[in-house]
Amino acid sequence: MTEPTPAPAAAAPFTEAEDKQYSMLATFLNIILLIPGLVFYIAFRTRGPKIGEQSKENLNWTINITALYIICFILELIPFIGLLFLLLTFALGIINLIFSILGGVKLSNTGETYRYPVNIRWIK
Repeated sequence: MTEPTPAPAAAAPFTEAEDKQYSMLATFLNIILLIPGLVFYIAFRTRGPKIGEQSKENLNWTINITALYIICFILELIPFIGLLFLLLTFALGIINLIFSILGGVKLSNTGETYRYPVNIRWIK
């Protein structure tokens, strides 16, 4: 008979420094839409309190920004007002860049969770 395979061991919790480092990395990577926020939320949320809270906040932010991008891209196809939505898409990219950098810098300096302004929190 064959031996049953043992269940994989649970991942070790992060140290305080690793927790802060991964939280900061997750916030800086929000420049890329949706995917990093989702990966960090699924993979690391249970490994530390700071990364759990920050990855949830980052995922909520990227869900909102990605939805706005999609809406703007669709509305760019409408004649006459398409240019307005093209400019709005560009502005969303700048806003996402600024807030991602501000959040990463705040996390690296103070270690506090960065709360995005004007963020609808879909995941509680």
